[in-house]
Amino acid sequence: MNASPAANSAAAPATPAANAGFALFILTLINLVNYLDRYIVAAALPDIQKEFGINDTQSGLLGTVFIVVFMLASPLGGFLGDRMPRKLLVAGGVLLWSLATGSSGLATTFLALLVARAVIGIGEAGYGAVAPSIISDLYPRELRTRVLAFFYIAIPVGSALGYVLGDALKPWNHAFFAGAVPGLLLGTMAFFMPEPKRGAMDGPDAAVKLPFLVGLKGLGKNAAFWATTAGYTLMTFSIGGLGFWMPTYLVRERQLWLESPGKVGFVFGAITAVAGLTGTLAGGWLGDRLDRKREGGGLWMSGIGLLLAAPCMYLAVNLKGTWPTFAAIAVAQFLIFLNSGPINAAIVNCVPTAFRAFAMGLNVLFIHMLGDAISPTLIGSIADAANLRTAIELNAIPVLLGGLTLLLGARMFREAVPRTR
Repeated sequence: MNASPAANSAAAPATPAANAGFALFILTLINLVNYLDRYIVAAALPDIQKEFGINDTQSGLLGTVFIVVFMLASPLGGFLGDRMPRKLLVAGGVLLWSLATGSSGLATTFLALLVARAVIGIGEAGYGAVAPSIISDLYPRELRTRVLAFFYIAIPVGSALGYVLGDALKPWNHAFFAGAVPGLLLGTMAFFMPEPKRGAMDGPDAAVKLPFLVGLKGLGKNAAFWATTAGYTLMTFSIGGLGFWMPTYLVRERQLWLESPGKVGFVFGAITAVAGLTGTLAGGWLGDRLDRKREGGGLWMSGIGLLLAAPCMYLAVNLKGTWPTFAAIAVAQFLIFLNSGPINAAIVNCVPTAFRAFAMGLNVLFIHMLGDAISPTLIGSIADAANLRTAIELNAIPVLLGGLTLLLGARMFREAVPRTR
C-alpha cells in the first residue's frame, strides 16, 4: 500500500503540467473562501449569542455541527474523487456551501442557523478531499510541499478575512451574505478548471486504478499514514477550538478595548493572516529542503514546530499585557502554520496515486471526528463549568502531544518510503 517514490522518480515528470498554475490559483482562492465562510461565525458569535439567547455550550454547537457533517461526508467525497472528474465535485461543492452561507444570514432561529452550517459541511466535503489530489497530479513530487503550502496559505488568510468580515459588517447576518458572493463566482469558474490525469506526475508505473477493498486493506497497514493522521488530529483539536473561542476570550476575559470591540477581531485577524502566511510559506520552503536531505524531513520539522508552539499557546493566556499576549499568539500561529504543507504532502506521498482522494477524505474524517468536531463544544462546556481562560490553557496539551506523534510519524515515514540516494 505504501508508495514507492524512488521507483518512479526517474520516469516521473520533473516540471509542472502546462496548465498547473491556473488550476492552483482557482483551488487556492476557493480554499480562501472556504475558511472565510467557516470563521465568519466565530467573529460574529457575541452578536449571535445576544440575538438567539444561547449559552457557550450551545454556541460551540455552531462549530461542532459543521465539522461533524463535513467529516462524515469527506470519505464519500474522496471515494467519488478517485472515480469521477474531480473538478465537478469541486464546482458543485463550492456552489452548495456558498448558497448555505448566504442562507445562514437568513436564519431567524438558532435551529435554522445550525441546519445552514450543516449544509456548508456537505459542500466543503466535496472539495476538501479532492483538491490536494488534483494538485499532486499537476506538480512533481519535488515541488509538492511548497505548492501545497501555497494552497494552504488560504487557511490563515481566509480565516483572518472571516474574523474581520464577521466583526466589520453589522448586523451580523450581512457578513454571511457578503461571504457567499465570491464562492458562487469561484464555483462557476471551477467548471472550466483543467482535470489532470491521475498519476501524471508519478511516473508510468503509478497505478491509476485500485480495487477499493485492496486499497482499504493496504491503508490500514500504512503506519506512516496513521501516525501523521494522529498528530494532525491532536493539532486540529486544539487550534480548531482556539480559533472558535479566542476572539470571544479576548473581549470577555481580557476585556480588551471594550470601547471598540471590533478592534479585537481586526487585530486577531491581522495576526492570523501575517503569522499564518509567513509560517505556511516558510514551512513549504523548509519542508522541501528537508525532504530532499532525508525522507520525512518535512514531517520532522512539523513535529518540532508543534513542540515549540505548545508553551507559546499557554503563555498567550497568562501574559498580562495586551501586546505581549498578541505576540505570544503570533509566534504560536507561525509555528503551527509551518505544518500545513509538510503534513499534507506526507499524506499524499505515502499512499498510492489511485487512493489519494479517499486517503485524504479518511484523514479529514479522523482529524475532525477526534479534533475540532468536539473541541468547540468541549471548550464551551469547560468555560461554563470553570472559565474560558482555563479551557484555553488546557489546549496546549494536545499540541504538545501532536508534536511528539509527528516526530514518530517522521521515523515511520522514512522506513515506509526509503529513497535511493
